[in-house]
Amino acid sequence: MVGGPVMTLIAPTLQAFFTDRLAKQRQASPRTIAVYRDTLKLLLGFVHQQTHTMPAQLDWDVLDATMISAFLNHLESERHNSIKTRNVRLTAIRSLFSYAALRHPEHALLIQRVLAIPPKRFDKRIVTFLTAPEVDALIAAPDQSRWEGRRDRALLLLAVQTGLRVSELIGLTCSDVTLGTGANVRCEGKGRKQRAVPLTGPVQALLRVWLTERAGRPGDPLFPTRTGRRLSRDAIALRVSTHTTTAAQRCPSLLGRRIHPHVLRHSCAMSLLQAGVDTSVIALWLGHAGVRSTDAYVHADVSIKEKALALITPTAARPGRYHPPDKVLAFLESL
Repeated sequence: MVGGPVMTLIAPTLQAFFTDRLAKQRQASPRTIAVYRDTLKLLLGFVHQQTHTMPAQLDWDVLDATMISAFLNHLESERHNSIKTRNVRLTAIRSLFSYAALRHPEHALLIQRVLAIPPKRFDKRIVTFLTAPEVDALIAAPDQSRWEGRRDRALLLLAVQTGLRVSELIGLTCSDVTLGTGANVRCEGKGRKQRAVPLTGPVQALLRVWLTERAGRPGDPLFPTRTGRRLSRDAIALRVSTHTTTAAQRCPSLLGRRIHPHVLRHSCAMSLLQAGVDTSVIALWLGHAGVRSTDAYVHADVSIKEKALALITPTAARPGRYHPPDKVLAFLESL
């Protein structure tokens, strides 16, 4: 119809966004693609509830800034997502709309308004980490008379010493571990960045015993389930939680604490920091994109601040009220 509203379906651009932009141009990791996929599935499901229009029939005019903002509010109020998760979802949406801007100049204003939606600010909590006695209690918690217990102990000790992310632990294969001279473990982190983390003597000794018992082929998971499959994120989280409960029986400071796998990564970073390792080295060790990501551990370490306080010369000023020596200053002081 001449002069009628422009209608452009979302579906072709959405498909090209995954097959062309993410897979070919950016060569995004499977995890990134999964996060973007889940975000857009949630968004299209929300829009369907609001408009009763099937995703294949949606056009760009429906996905305006008002609809996107309503979806973000829905994530927080109805799905009880954290602000951090809400911002991750917004990042995925903005990536799609940035791609759409190149293909649909006719919707430039609508797209620009969506891209202008800012991420939400949130309070950053001090990172949670385990002390040396708490780490020892946790590593000693798995039952060594059971196969799963021996696997879990090796996994926990490796996680605490290397600071690997859960996804990196899951992805490890038997061939990723090198023992002997230059002992290390190789992993692929965020952004397909590969790194090698050195292994201490105790970790190397335990992994040597575990690899012998594991008897896996080079490409097999280093820490498998009973059926040989890779452990899931939820499975590792459950193991950490279960062993924390057991460890609390001998280490009271763990009582009532919710310890998740990422706390082991934080504990590794804190032990390195307290040992005097430079933050730039810690950033490389953990696979951080930059040194700023490591600043959180400096903020969390009270001992560093206490040492700084001890270096400050105590002030010798006598108590009393300041009296300006000039009439004009006295006037200003009185305001």
